[in-house]
Amino acid sequence: MASPFIEIEVDDRVVKVTNPDRVYFPETGATKLDLVEYYLAVGDGIVNALRERPCMLHRFPKGLAGDKVHQKRLPAGAPEWVETVQLFFPRWKRTADELCVTELASVIWAVQMSTVEFHPWNSRRADTEKPDEWRIDLDPGPDCGWDTVQRVAHVAHEVLDELGAVGFPKTSGGSGLHVYVRIPPDHGFQDVRRGALAFAREVERRSGGDVTTAWWRKDRDPDQLFVDYNQNARDHTIAAAYSVRGVPRARVSAPIRWDEVDHCEPDDFTIATMPARFAEIGDLHAAIDDHPFDIAPLLEWAARDEAEGADTPPEPDED
Repeated sequence: MASPFIEIEVDDRVVKVTNPDRVYFPETGATKLDLVEYYLAVGDGIVNALRERPCMLHRFPKGLAGDKVHQKRLPAGAPEWVETVQLFFPRWKRTADELCVTELASVIWAVQMSTVEFHPWNSRRADTEKPDEWRIDLDPGPDCGWDTVQRVAHVAHEVLDELGAVGFPKTSGGSGLHVYVRIPPDHGFQDVRRGALAFAREVERRSGGDVTTAWWRKDRDPDQLFVDYNQNARDHTIAAAYSVRGVPRARVSAPIRWDEVDHCEPDDFTIATMPARFAEIGDLHAAIDDHPFDIAPLLEWAARDEAEGADTPPEPDED
């Protein structure tokens, strides 16, 4: 017996969605079709976050009740209009053609293929080895509360302001917070990570013990927040702005304003609440391309720290 399906019109494309009533989020009852309708509602935002970037997919073929699949390669059976970018992975000595979103229909097709989360690179197809996005990941330890995340976010904002950098914050969709900064694609991953570490150390110095930059997890106090500079390493990805997360309440990694940091909670942003918010305020990250920041001051900080004896930990393995 053929699977039930519906056809979704997305601009000038038609995407066939099979099993639209399959429950993906058992706690809320949200279905595959609910997921499709969410991504349609925030279409401009998710496309802006993914545009021209290699993108790893987190797929849940049976919903959250089943296994999660981390997929670099584009799933088989893609329409000819779905675009890709080829990447080389030295560790495996292999290439992979990853999804490269240029239009909303590609996002909806990926959801049809059971994608819940979209994890793009911080570089674009034109030169995948030169990041154009510096990512600040405020990652709380297991005993670190949201109030600490909020405090550290303000410290990060203060340092960014002093640098003259414009940061675009968002909830992670988990327990943390991300801040994205657009940068010119002039440096490789190693330099961007090195600059990100120097920034993390400056935030650590100003945070009164709330923050750690310790490389080894065993060396981190569970009450502290780790400023994870490794998210700027090659092939290390985090959920995009507007990406749904594979958690029971279907939280979203939601762009927020700086003045919302003290008044929001991660659970405020789900596939149920975000469409109305997006309809009201639009894409809070829409202007990110208009504010590029040259990381030269960060590299100067890195050189200063290294001259004073600070180590730069080795590059982590590719995901």
